[in-house]
Amino acid sequence: MTFRKINGTDLEKMLCGGLESLRRRESEINDLNVFPVPDGDTGTNMRLTLESGLRKAVSSPEAGTYLRGLGEGMLLGARGNSGVILSQLFRGFCTELSRCSYVGPGELRDALIRGYRTAYSSVVRPVEGTILTVAREGIEHIRGQIVRSTPVDRILAMYIAEMKKSLLLTPELLGVLKEAGVVDSGAAGYIAIVEGMLGALRGEMPAARIEERPSPAPHTADLSFFGPDSAFEYGYCMEFILQLMRSADYSQRFREESFISDLDCVGDSLAVVRDGDRVKVHIHTKRPEKVITLAREFGEFVTFKLENMQLQHNEHVFKTSKAPKGRFARVAVVNGEGMKSLFSGLGCEVVIDGGRGMNTSSSEFIEAFRAANAETVAVLPCNKNLFETVRQAAGMFKESKIELIEASTVPEGYYALAMDVPESDDISFRLSQMREGASAIKTFSLSHAVREYRAGGISVSVGDAVAISGGEVVASGEGFGETAVRAIKAIPGAADAETFMVFCRDINDAEGNDELASAISESFPMADVSFLDGGQELHRYIIGAV
Repeated sequence: MTFRKINGTDLEKMLCGGLESLRRRESEINDLNVFPVPDGDTGTNMRLTLESGLRKAVSSPEAGTYLRGLGEGMLLGARGNSGVILSQLFRGFCTELSRCSYVGPGELRDALIRGYRTAYSSVVRPVEGTILTVAREGIEHIRGQIVRSTPVDRILAMYIAEMKKSLLLTPELLGVLKEAGVVDSGAAGYIAIVEGMLGALRGEMPAARIEERPSPAPHTADLSFFGPDSAFEYGYCMEFILQLMRSADYSQRFREESFISDLDCVGDSLAVVRDGDRVKVHIHTKRPEKVITLAREFGEFVTFKLENMQLQHNEHVFKTSKAPKGRFARVAVVNGEGMKSLFSGLGCEVVIDGGRGMNTSSSEFIEAFRAANAETVAVLPCNKNLFETVRQAAGMFKESKIELIEASTVPEGYYALAMDVPESDDISFRLSQMREGASAIKTFSLSHAVREYRAGGISVSVGDAVAISGGEVVASGEGFGETAVRAIKAIPGAADAETFMVFCRDINDAEGNDELASAISESFPMADVSFLDGGQELHRYIIGAV
């Protein structure tokens, strides 16, 4: 299904999906946070900002009506540098669509462009290699491809793809990211939101529940991390909304440019946004008293936050400090709770759920490498399309030696782990055993056909059972049993297997599993057939023959 236009109801569902996606990756995004201050709160600040907007927005089928409340709520509730920039991306987006009942391809394109331009204009000294760069390049690289007939979901998919490419290059633009071996956290958070929006539009991402009251910050700062002998490198994070006053007690000569210039002399990471007679300010400074004096010349604070960033940084460093590195660890990508349990049961130290599409990002791999915390990390992607992503992530991660085990399928990854020799101290030997295991097993999957197919002498109708190996249909039939037997005979070397490992989407489907087991056992009586609880989303069965 494609979406030519979306309305306010669609946008509400999409943004709730964006919040759910962000909540799921909040900790990961916090851990990426090294700029402008490595205090581990980017994901949390972005989540609180978006929650504030969603709480303020009023449901409406009119796109512009719904978005007016969203933009205002995000501005008022923006937290941290990342939250302020996120609020400005959406402020521009909402402003562009304020008079629209529906959002089509042209309107969406213009809103994404206005969003990044508004965000750039709110930051006194925009830094490239951040969320600003990624949001800008994401739409500018595709704007020429958007025509009147381009579906809205297709635009978002292209936007996400271009932003992910841009995200991988952020360390090349911002040295502090390259030094830390991470990508920009704010950009990763924004991509997570847009991915959730697209997923919700397509029915693939559930909508987050919005509480009536704001979600609390994850913890109160531990004051023991700052004392009389502490360094004070990072200063304070100040955020406030200033109400400009009309009384004679206050100057009536407020000029935004002059105000920004004065604040710029006493701090950095400065963002100033005027909304009528209120001014939202975010600044990092070691002289908060000067900022307060400058602001109160013109008005009074409606909201005010002052946080010791050195304390936050010290606490974050303590909580993320690592145990001594191990010599060797393994990272795998699978889909399904059953698969995760199977791989963990074979001793895999870090198991990533790649989702239905097994489309793990470089940033997710980097976080997995960091979690593995070993001198050498072996990676089993279980998807050929992830090989290059692993190589890119490995090139960015300097803390460990990353070894790619070219496991193209789940059975290849599983058998590679089974062939490992954990008791050996010879890392090269263990790697060779795993590579040998990955290459020794033959794999095919069984699913029902969703479209007609005819090639290579194979004819498939909708609803037929089909066997796929190496991306090609190798057999088809009315039932999974007969189709599996045909596939085994068609795949070179599979008929000689001594064991067939069957990863089931539903281990409790006794009738289907028995039918498959009987067909294989009847045709290959000398082979063992074992059923494993995979719980994968995409295929009914994934079979490894070895």
